Amino acid sequence: MKLRLTKIVTFASALIPLARLAWKAFHDGLGANPIEVITHSTGDWTLIFILITLSVTPLRRMTRQYWLVGLRRMVGLFAFFYGTLHFLTYIWLDKFFDLHEMWKDIAKRPFITIGFSAFVLLIPLALTSTAWSIRRLGGKNWQRLHRLIYFTGILAVVHYWWLVKADVRKPEEYGFVLSILLLYRVALWVSEKGKQPAIPAPARNRAEVTKA
Repeated sequence: MKLRLTKIVTFASALIPLARLAWKAFHDGLGANPIEVITHSTGDWTLIFILITLSVTPLRRMTRQYWLVGLRRMVGLFAFFYGTLHFLTYIWLDKFFDLHEMWKDIAKRPFITIGFSAFVLLIPLALTSTAWSIRRLGGKNWQRLHRLIYFTGILAVVHYWWLVKADVRKPEEYGFVLSILLLYRVALWVSEKGKQPAIPAPARNRAEVTKA
């Protein structure tokens, strides 16, 4: 019951940024360059939801609130949702599906290539965010695939950094949070690796050692 209520609240809260954008659009509140406002807002929220997704595991371990893992899939899907809106804003509202213009943009602006790569990595994560996919792939294979979220986060931060060029305060903040979350995972991996029992030598080798 607690998890269900939390999911409802999380779902409603995750739609607030979109609702705010829609409100501003209908009340002429997007300023002189509405496409830029929509692009930055959807991009920011994509990154925020990626970081929240990566925060679930350390938060769950530190607080021992294991039910939090039940929210990770929903938050990850909202990262994909806002990433899709961000991508559509570019190809639809900005370029009007003009492939020639998009190719020219990619050639001139590497940050677009990086951003597109980050979005592409989100697609398999979204497509396999179901209980059926976990059963089909197997737990370990599913976990390996979903480690793509780390690379997605890195590419998204680089995309933002290269986009703003001069005022890099916001991408720096995102990059700092991402670094902490990735370092936590590295430390966790090293710790778990150290706790693994040594593989016993084959019986023949043990016998040879004893005889020696």
